[in-house]
Amino acid sequence: MLVTPPRIRSTLFVLLALLTTSMAAEAQQGQTRLLPSLHEFQVSNFVALSAYYQFSATNATDVLNEVVAGINEANAAMNIVSEASTEVFDTEQVAALTAEFGSFKELMRQNINDVRDTGYPDLRLVSQMANQAQNLAALSAELYAVGREALGEETNPRTEAARSAAVLMSQMMAKYSARSYSSVSQTFQGSDSEAALDEQAAQFDVLVAQLTDTQATGELNEAIDGVATKWQFIRSSYINFNDDNVPFIIERYSKGILRELATAIDLLSQTA
Repeated sequence: MLVTPPRIRSTLFVLLALLTTSMAAEAQQGQTRLLPSLHEFQVSNFVALSAYYQFSATNATDVLNEVVAGINEANAAMNIVSEASTEVFDTEQVAALTAEFGSFKELMRQNINDVRDTGYPDLRLVSQMANQAQNLAALSAELYAVGREALGEETNPRTEAARSAAVLMSQMMAKYSARSYSSVSQTFQGSDSEAALDEQAAQFDVLVAQLTDTQATGELNEAIDGVATKWQFIRSSYINFNDDNVPFIIERYSKGILRELATAIDLLSQTA
């Protein structure tokens, strides 16, 4: 019978302990990225949807690249969610989100091909895609709430306000784009379940007030001030679409708000 020398046994024990610690650290890191990734997943899908509406009217390669970039970012976020969620969500919950995302991507592929092949969108498929985006948003929000409870995270209220504002802004931007471009603007107003733009604008007012309610300094103050300033510039266009329909300006400032919110979220997360 072979007997392992004490020194070797000790070395093996240390290696096993290090491996276990490393695996635990990786799992913890993955869980830390879970909620941010679910948030980014929602925003990226609506950014891609917004870009698609513009693409449906222009068939422009640079706009198509924006669609692809949005889907790729959503893919990356979905991969993180899948890897990090094993101890947080049921297998069925992740499978449902994966399946819904797969349906959204397939509808996006079909709608892109329609525009490239015929020069115009199939409004039936576009409507299905918009509704699918809302389904994804609802399921993502549900998993986000489950994840917060499971992880026992007490997120900074302003972080939550900023994340909610980013999701809402991306939804508003997509809806505005749907109403602004090509034949979509005449017959298609977004998904069946979305609130009207003026109602969403009122919700965004509340979230901006939550962000500006507490004094901030440095980069965080600049980011929050940037959100508030840009929002005041385009707010009336979201509320009075028919009177102030300026898609290029709205798109530019809405994207700017999303960038400022992303910066604020990152800074708030560092101080949480």
